[in-house]
Amino acid sequence: MKVSDTGKSRILLVEDEETLAIGLEYNLKAEGYFVEVAKDGREAVKLFENGKFDLIVLDLMLPYLNGFEVAKKVRESSPQIPILILTAKTGVKDKVKGFELGADDYMTKPFNLQELLLRIIRMLERKSWYKTVTDSSPACVFGDNAVNFSNLSYTTSKGEFKLTYMEAMLLKYLVEREGQVVGREELLENVWHMNPDIETRTVDNFIARLRKYFETNVSSPQFIKSVRGAGYIFDRGSNN
Repeated sequence: MKVSDTGKSRILLVEDEETLAIGLEYNLKAEGYFVEVAKDGREAVKLFENGKFDLIVLDLMLPYLNGFEVAKKVRESSPQIPILILTAKTGVKDKVKGFELGADDYMTKPFNLQELLLRIIRMLERKSWYKTVTDSSPACVFGDNAVNFSNLSYTTSKGEFKLTYMEAMLLKYLVEREGQVVGREELLENVWHMNPDIETRTVDNFIARLRKYFETNVSSPQFIKSVRGAGYIFDRGSNN
């Protein structure tokens, strides 16, 4: 599967293991992507600030600045760019921290090349797909929160902020099914387009992010509620 002929997507590959970086660069270019490689965290930030990229593939264990620090700096200036963490760190705490800092996907080494390429394709496709599904319902208001799905902005009592594409797509999916219980497997299949047997914590981590943004009390959510053993349900309340 090749990149669309409408133009090359630009990928920033951040990997300090030279052999792996060379192999990934070769395979990504073979798929039709424009690729720039950073071998440490400082170089990654510099390339990002001076270039324009559609997606970042990011290792965590890097010289000078680690991947967590790079992700944080990227998210401070560009909330929307997809970030795929690719790392040997397999611990749950590392994965949770990666998602908390704004990663959209997380793969551990060793990895299957075809799965990596497929995830990249789908992450890039989501950006294009998202732009086509916001026209019918570009906004949503619930409680003190207002979300503009068209430009990925949201306002709360704390101010105005930006969502990532994955955060916006997940919220939109729940909003469009208001009052319905939506399972983790359904979300993985229809929002992430992933095999639900591969990963389930991804959904939980993203739900936690949305609650942090929109709920007054994250331990007792008012809008994005859990249904034990079944999934999640969105309820904007009777006043909206």
